[in-house]
Amino acid sequence: MTSLAITLEDVREAAERLRGVANLTPVHTSRTLNALSGRQVWLKCENFQRGGSFKFRGAYNAISRLSAEQRAHGVVAFSSGNHAQGVALAARLLGAPAVICMPDDAPPVKLAATRGYGAEVAIFERSTVDRDTFARVIADERGMTVVPPYDHPHIIAGQGTVALELLAQADELDALVIPVGGGGLIGGCAVAARGLRPDIRIFGVETEGADDARQSLERGKRVTIPPPSTIADGIRTTAPGELTFPIMQRHVERILVVSDEAVLEALRFILLRLKLVVEPTGAVGLAAVLGGLLPPACRRVGVVLCGGNLDPSLFGRLWEGHG
Repeated sequence: MTSLAITLEDVREAAERLRGVANLTPVHTSRTLNALSGRQVWLKCENFQRGGSFKFRGAYNAISRLSAEQRAHGVVAFSSGNHAQGVALAARLLGAPAVICMPDDAPPVKLAATRGYGAEVAIFERSTVDRDTFARVIADERGMTVVPPYDHPHIIAGQGTVALELLAQADELDALVIPVGGGGLIGGCAVAARGLRPDIRIFGVETEGADDARQSLERGKRVTIPPPSTIADGIRTTAPGELTFPIMQRHVERILVVSDEAVLEALRFILLRLKLVVEPTGAVGLAAVLGGLLPPACRRVGVVLCGGNLDPSLFGRLWEGHG
């Protein structure tokens, strides 16, 4: 069997690096949610993580492993928002200059937060520019190190600490439900969870039109799709990662697909009933649970609310027709 990019021990090592630096985020439960879904649901609230999302975990784990010389030269990242903020904050904490390459359609709140952490922001046009190439040109010109958003062992291991914590906080879960973009979060969590609980079932969630991981798993190879326009900006990837896809193939049972409207409905529930602030990408897992997409046998379910950087401009759309 081909070895994967990381092991459970890599996730445990990442957890040690993050101890006392990353927040141990809370797990939220709701009797109303349990009644509506017909399951017991535990919500892992990464919206309370530093930088507003799980992305801080992988960024800090990766940058902390760079040499003093590499940190002095600085780091480059490309991201629509949450990885940008995670790298900007981690770089500031570790004394490394940071340049963040962000697409021209990145949410303004995420642009402002990234600059607020002290990073330089370089804007590129999403529809015509390859973000990886754009970032690597800057890295080569300035002698900086690229910190990719998901396809790197240290990033994947850092994200896996989410599941490590969740399984310690919630006993006897039989399934995990995790948003899927490039696969760093679900990849790290899958390795951690299956390493601890080989029988646990793992489901990814994407939105309609942004289902590159679903198509890839069904076809048995990485599929590239056109840039998607989903409301869930954190999963607007066009293909799974080279390192994360084999992890999904081995450990992820199925990719569930939800509509943008289902995500908005889940967001409304989270805001009004749970009193939590979560961004659209953070709500896709709960949308799948509320939509009844999980197999009936999954009774005790952990859902990762992966981020809370909600763009204020979205509030108007949330309440259209729901006044």
